[in-house]
Amino acid sequence: MKQRGIDSLLVTHLPDVRYLCGFTGSNACLAITASRAAMFTDGRYTTQARQETSAARVMIAKSARDEACRWLASSGVKHCAFDPASTTVTELALYRKALPSGHRGFFRPLTESLVPQLRLVKDQEELRLMKQAAHLGVKLFHELLEHLEPGVSETTVAAQLEHNARLQGAEAMSFETIVASGARSALPHGRATAQRLPRKGFVTLDFGVILKGYCSDMTRTVFLGQPTRRERFTYDAVREAQLAAVAAVKPGASCGEVDEAARSVLRKAGLAEYFTHSTGHGVGLEIHEAPRIAADQSQSLLPGMVVTIEPGVYIAGHFGVRIEDMVAVTQEGGQVLTPAPTGWTQL
Repeated sequence: MKQRGIDSLLVTHLPDVRYLCGFTGSNACLAITASRAAMFTDGRYTTQARQETSAARVMIAKSARDEACRWLASSGVKHCAFDPASTTVTELALYRKALPSGHRGFFRPLTESLVPQLRLVKDQEELRLMKQAAHLGVKLFHELLEHLEPGVSETTVAAQLEHNARLQGAEAMSFETIVASGARSALPHGRATAQRLPRKGFVTLDFGVILKGYCSDMTRTVFLGQPTRRERFTYDAVREAQLAAVAAVKPGASCGEVDEAARSVLRKAGLAEYFTHSTGHGVGLEIHEAPRIAADQSQSLLPGMVVTIEPGVYIAGHFGVRIEDMVAVTQEGGQVLTPAPTGWTQL
């Protein structure tokens, strides 16, 4: 804040609040000045806030937002910064309404995010938690393979996976589980439906778990029955693209370079037109964080960042293939956190 000339900061995005002071409740405003920090919440969280919060004074209020704004206005600072990426127009109007008179122009938007930039690079404890979440995901995948057979509904597959996840300690799933089979595997975000697994075709499984607030994310695509040459060729091309992008992860590499490593393989295979999304994204307290692994991204990778590498090919009306790993950037290169085999799996 001092380096950027910020007098005070109002943090309301809950993952940012958790990152800075540890509080995990659903209502929180963290107010920070050069010398003090106060975390405002409501009476539902009196005990929880005092148990979880560190480095900030806990303040219980009828309106956490209003009290945080008034506290900042009375703290002697001239201005307060907020993150426009996580603040709606309506919320900003309410911030201003809560201020006493004479504070026109008090709230000012950050020109670039502050807390999300801090969250880009994970410390050793964060990496340890993310490895645990990733390894649980791998274990769940191996256990799930025993239940994949023709005639089982996609929702049943998702339910079995999610049930096992909770039994083994997951707080929740990172996102709604994707189980897309047959022609539906060509849907990049084909969430589980009542459709039954086919006797012959791909099944894409994309899921993640949350452990102690940190997310995991992985995708594997398996095949039921006997594949055609086209299906096998497509899978092998996606796997080659995924391995190339994983190998490109290293300190100093740009996100665009990693994306191109995957995209160039699919271009040579004549499949680039069917790769319709970016190669990956950051993961942490949220399932989608910075950085973005995409063609137009110049952000350089730094040790401690955790990204997904997930190229895919989606041929509408026929089939789709995606393979995804979480990769931590190390001092030397990249470490795969989701070490389930990516080779051809036929059931």
